[in-house]
Amino acid sequence: MSLKIQMNSTEAIANKPQLQLGSQCQAVLELEQLLTKLRVYRQPAKGIFDKAVEFAVKLYQFRVFLPPDGIVGPLTWQALDTQSPVNMPVLRFGSSGEAVATVQEVLRLSQHYSGEIDGQFYTLTENAVRAFQKSFGIEADGVVNRETWTALSQIPRGYDPQWFLT
Repeated sequence: MSLKIQMNSTEAIANKPQLQLGSQCQAVLELEQLLTKLRVYRQPAKGIFDKAVEFAVKLYQFRVFLPPDGIVGPLTWQALDTQSPVNMPVLRFGSSGEAVATVQEVLRLSQHYSGEIDGQFYTLTENAVRAFQKSFGIEADGVVNRETWTALSQIPRGYDPQWFLT
């Protein structure tokens, strides 16, 4: 049953149109309702993808670690449907790169990490991940998986649209 629901949900997402500034259709109305439910959009739903909708989309994309381009394509639809980050890598001791730096930044904001933002997943980062997981009631295994990414997405972060233009 669960697999059937998941397949129907996946099929529904695959059939969603790409939406962007200027789009006008029923799907925009649905998008506005989802963004309202997620508390990133506070305007009356009109079914018109205007600047306010675009900003709310960018804010949500930023929250779930997607590039905030303001275009609602398959990944954004999936993140909206699951209310969680999608396509995020599993990170563990020894991992490195931009995703690790993002985790370190969010852990610093949540006051679980005080080390350097260096994109290196070693002991200090692993211990911070474990402490974060414990504080969210997640198995404290030190591995950043989907459940941990979802919890990380709940930490408020400042979104500056100008930062992404540079």
